[in-house]
Amino acid sequence: MVKKALLVGAGGMGRAWARNLTECDQTTLVGWVDIRPEAAEQGAQELELSDIYIGDDLKKAIEATKPDFVVDVTVPEAHHDVTITALEAGLPVLGEKPMAHSMEAAREMVAVAERTGKLYMVSQSRRYDARIAAYRRLIQENLGPIEILNSDFYLGPHFGGFRDEMDHVLLLDMAIHTFDAARYLSGADPVSVYCEEFNPSWSWYRGAACANACFEMTGGLRYTYRGSWCAEGRMTSWEAEWRAVGPKGTATWNGHDQIVAEVVVEPNGFFSKTEERTVAIEPEPGGIAGSLRDFLRALETGLPPMGECHDNIKSLAMVFAAIESATKGQRVPVTL
Repeated sequence: MVKKALLVGAGGMGRAWARNLTECDQTTLVGWVDIRPEAAEQGAQELELSDIYIGDDLKKAIEATKPDFVVDVTVPEAHHDVTITALEAGLPVLGEKPMAHSMEAAREMVAVAERTGKLYMVSQSRRYDARIAAYRRLIQENLGPIEILNSDFYLGPHFGGFRDEMDHVLLLDMAIHTFDAARYLSGADPVSVYCEEFNPSWSWYRGAACANACFEMTGGLRYTYRGSWCAEGRMTSWEAEWRAVGPKGTATWNGHDQIVAEVVVEPNGFFSKTEERTVAIEPEPGGIAGSLRDFLRALETGLPPMGECHDNIKSLAMVFAAIESATKGQRVPVTL
């Protein structure tokens, strides 16, 4: 059964979601809302969507289009109001990351999802990548319970615009992807964090564009994050570079297609003898197409998708705890 989607937000990501919704054979885009309706109108024209509701008022759009669900691709500060309005109208919500601009707002959104009994999922789209799924399988099948997990994220994007003036630009705008990936790879949840932010002399950002963080996670895991958004040359992928270590060996992923483990086969000797293990990368819909597929499957089956709000708020909590630690200069608990 084809489900009717109402899209909120007509910026760059909003237009990407509009294409995603129109290309999916399980959905039809019936309305597009933005505080600048002319932006939604222009996006609809580009996609040749002639029979679609355009407006700037979400409640009126819900009444006019009778959608089956809402997709929220607004700015983080607007996620709270858009999500709660939709949930209280009895509609499931698929929202862009981050869940909210504060933990207080996120907690209220989760509470409304509980009260209304409607699905609220955050599109943590980088989980829907065949390579990270393969790396996770390699870890689970070969290493035993990991207690060391490291990621390096070094890029030098010259965005221009609002990011150049943001406070905590790396942690607030990007690190949630890597933090969430750490939770996905390890199956562990955050307990506490010590984080340091800094801004090199050559940085083109006003706020701190670099951070080092060490998270204590459940199961005895220590997860370390090293990141920079002003690192020119020898850049990592957007997925970061990873190393996972468990009692049976080590697995690395360079963030591209190099996924390999070395597993202990003979523990005797000064260095244990190891054997290389690899894993097949099984193609699957990636990015926001993967998010949409997971969301629709959850609506159909009732099974929780990745990014369901009760789970995703844990990744958001890592971001705000890291910022709090960097601001206070001390280790802090990660509180939900």
